[in-house]
Amino acid sequence: MPGTASPNLTPATIPATRIAIIVAVAHLINDAYASVVPPLLPRIMNDLDLSIAAAATLGASFAIATAIPQPFFGYLADRFGRRIFAVGGVVTSAVFVSLIGFAPSFWPLLLMLVMGGLGGAAFHPPGASYAVRVGAGRGGGKRYSVFSFGGAVGYAAGPLVAVALVAWGGMKGLWVAMLPAVLFAPVFYRGLPSGRRETRGATPPPTPAAVLRRLAGPLGIIFGISATMAFVQRVFLTMEPIIVADMGGSESLGAAALSVYLGAQAFGTLTGGFLTDRVSRPRLLFHLCAWALPAHLLAVWLGPWTMTGMLAIAAAGFLGMATLPPIVVMAQEMYPRAAGASSGIVMGLAWAVGALGVMVTGAVADVTGPQAAALMSLPVAGLAALLALHPGLKYDDPGA
Repeated sequence: MPGTASPNLTPATIPATRIAIIVAVAHLINDAYASVVPPLLPRIMNDLDLSIAAAATLGASFAIATAIPQPFFGYLADRFGRRIFAVGGVVTSAVFVSLIGFAPSFWPLLLMLVMGGLGGAAFHPPGASYAVRVGAGRGGGKRYSVFSFGGAVGYAAGPLVAVALVAWGGMKGLWVAMLPAVLFAPVFYRGLPSGRRETRGATPPPTPAAVLRRLAGPLGIIFGISATMAFVQRVFLTMEPIIVADMGGSESLGAAALSVYLGAQAFGTLTGGFLTDRVSRPRLLFHLCAWALPAHLLAVWLGPWTMTGMLAIAAAGFLGMATLPPIVVMAQEMYPRAAGASSGIVMGLAWAVGALGVMVTGAVADVTGPQAAALMSLPVAGLAALLALHPGLKYDDPGA
């Protein structure tokens, strides 16, 4: 009805399945750029004569730029329409990340990565709210898992594509990677609902500051779980290629370890989304976080040198990413009128906090070595498991 529509509801004339497929493909392309940097860190360190701490700063800065602005972009998408941010974000990320091979030194490279990260920040909140469509009722976990699966597949493919392009044309050959985003952008734009039509006559959503104040309640618990698990996963993604190189392994082996981890994440997010709609979400988060701790420790300790190590890496990726669907769905259900902003908080802002911690791990690694630093960092996953037991999460849980 005019005057009462929410900007987070999909117009009935556009099938939900089509929207889910479009944003999943867009997520696949967007997140492929997000995983380009980690497997190339040893090469970048050599080319620009960087320390491990400086290399970790590059990865963390990209992650922070992708993360911290998400609540703000989520509010803008809730307020003015999601389409321009979803499509424009993918293109921005593609262009800047694909041109990092032309950076002559640390600071220009850092600037390019920050700009590419801002593109990812603009994409994720509207993409997640398109997918969950909390106003559509039960099934948000499954819908989000389709969206997240696309991103996980892209994230898994990114390292292998990056290494292949660099082997073909050097670091400057990465420019070719921008083509999928540029070519598909018109398809995404035409296939998604008009932003102006979505927001016409709608009640303005709460501001990011108003949503942030909700961190004093259950949203803060979800935020803590998300930030902790983001740190654990970012430690592995940043440090594993450096660990492999430090132990004499090849760039391709480091990329293969990341691809196994990220490929398993794709199936983890599908499983997490399926379970989100069927079991108690706090209980699900507890078990996933508790098992993710030993899995990550084994993955770092054993490495990609044996089949057992690769299985541990796969288990770690699966369990880590399976936590995301219940986190995002719970946050959007708590504040359905601010689906974009709340998604930005438990995804972007939480990811930024996790990425900041990786800078500390990188500094420790310069003293102790990368493997020891990673092993000392990963036990914080136990904190996420404890937070999942907090009585504040005993809200009206549709998955219970």
